[in-house]
Amino acid sequence: MVLETILNPIFSPLLKLPMVVAIGIISLVISLIITLVYKYLTDQTMMKDLKQRQKDFQKRMKELKKEPEKMMKVQKEAMEVNMQYMKQSFKPTLITFLPIIIIFGWLNAHMAYDPLMPGQEFTATLVFNPGYTGDVNISVPDGVEVIGDKTSTIKDGAAEFGLKGDKGDYLLVFDYGGNSFDKELTITEEPRYAPVIKQFSKQPVKAITLSNSKLIAINLFSLEEGGLFKGRVGWLGTYIIFSLIFSLGLRKLLKIY
Repeated sequence: MVLETILNPIFSPLLKLPMVVAIGIISLVISLIITLVYKYLTDQTMMKDLKQRQKDFQKRMKELKKEPEKMMKVQKEAMEVNMQYMKQSFKPTLITFLPIIIIFGWLNAHMAYDPLMPGQEFTATLVFNPGYTGDVNISVPDGVEVIGDKTSTIKDGAAEFGLKGDKGDYLLVFDYGGNSFDKELTITEEPRYAPVIKQFSKQPVKAITLSNSKLIAINLFSLEEGGLFKGRVGWLGTYIIFSLIFSLGLRKLLKIY
C-alpha cells in the first residue's frame, strides 16, 4: 500500500493514454535512468578498453580454429576480461534492480488485466491437484452475488462459480472438506484489480483464478485470441521490445561501452 501511494501519483496519469503509448513512455524513462546510472557509475575509459579487448579476443579465436591448444589459451584470457567487464557492470545493475522490480509490480497490478466492473458477470475457478473430488461451497460478503448455486462439484479438476457485484474490495471464502480457502476480489471501474491468480502449496487446491481478461498492448492482426506468435503482446513483452530499442539507441547516442 505504501508503494501504491508513492507510485500512483507518478504513473496514474499514464493510464489515461493508450496502453502502448504509456508503456513506451515508461520504457523510455526507465531506459534513460539505467543508462545514466551505468554511465556515471562505471569507468567508461576502462569499459571501452575491455570492450575492445573482447573484440580482439573474438577475432583471434576465429583465426585459431585449427589450433585448439592456442585457442583454449586465448579463450581463457577472454573469459578473464569478460569477468572484469561484468564486475564493473554489477554495481549499476544492483542499484537499478530494486526500483525496476517495484515499478514492474505496479505495472503488473494495473496493466496486465482488465478490471472487473460493477454489475459485470465473471467467474472464480478453483483448480485442484489430481485425485480430489466432491463439492465446494462459497461464502460471499454483502455486495457480491453468486449467480446460480453456491455449491459447485469438482469436474475435470476444477470447480467454478459465477459471480457479480457492486464496486468494492472483498474477500471470497471457499470451503472444501472442512478447509477454507480465501481469495481477494476487487470490483471497480478504475484500472486496478486484485491478483488474478492465487496459488496454494501442499493443499487440495492448487490455485484460485478470476476471469479478468488479459490486456493486450500490441495487436498486429486484430485477433481476439493467441499470444506473441499471433501478434498479441501484453505489457511485459511490449516493455521488453521498447526497452531494447531505447537502451541500444541511448547507449549509442551517449557513447556508453
